[in-house]
Amino acid sequence: MPRRSAPQPPNGPAATAPQRECLAQALALHLPDIPAEVPGGSASALLPVLHHIQDALGFVPPALVPEIAAALSLSRAEVHGVVTYYHHFRSAPAGRHVVQICQAEACRANGAVALMAHASARLACAPGHTRADGAVTLEPVYCLGLCATGPAAMVDDRLRARVSAATVDDWAARFERSAS
Repeated sequence: MPRRSAPQPPNGPAATAPQRECLAQALALHLPDIPAEVPGGSASALLPVLHHIQDALGFVPPALVPEIAAALSLSRAEVHGVVTYYHHFRSAPAGRHVVQICQAEACRANGAVALMAHASARLACAPGHTRADGAVTLEPVYCLGLCATGPAAMVDDRLRARVSAATVDDWAARFERSAS
C-alpha cells in the first residue's frame, strides 16, 4: 500500500502550527525506517507518535488525526479508534488539576462510588469532564494498583491510597487556594 503524499484536510478546525511541529517531531523520532512497500509497516509507530503528542501538548488534537493517519498510511477511523480506546489519550486539554478516582471492584467495595459522587459535588465537576473554568478534570479510572488500600486515586500524577471525603475536601481547598 503506497503512502499518501499529503495529509487530507481535517473536518473542523485546522491544526495549528505548533501542533503540526509536534507531529513532525513525533514522526521524526518514532516513524520506523520501513520501506513504503511494506504493507502496514508505519502503523507500528502509531502509539509512540500519539504518546509523544499527548506528552508534549497534553492532548491529541482532533485536527491532527487526519495528518497522523496520512503520515502513517492509516485511515482516520483507525487513528481515532486508538485515541478513543485508550483512556490515557485525551482529545481536549485536561484541567490544571486532574483527579482520577478508581472505580474497580476492590475500590468500589471500599466506597469508591460514594467517593466519586462526593468529589463531583465538591469539585463542581461531572465525572469524565473538565470544569468550565479549566481548574479540574475528574475522571473515573479502573485499577491504579492499590487494591489493598482503596479507595485509591491519582491526583496530578501522584497516587493516593485510603482516600476519603475529607481527603477530597482537602484537595478542593488546595485547588481553590492555588487558583487565587
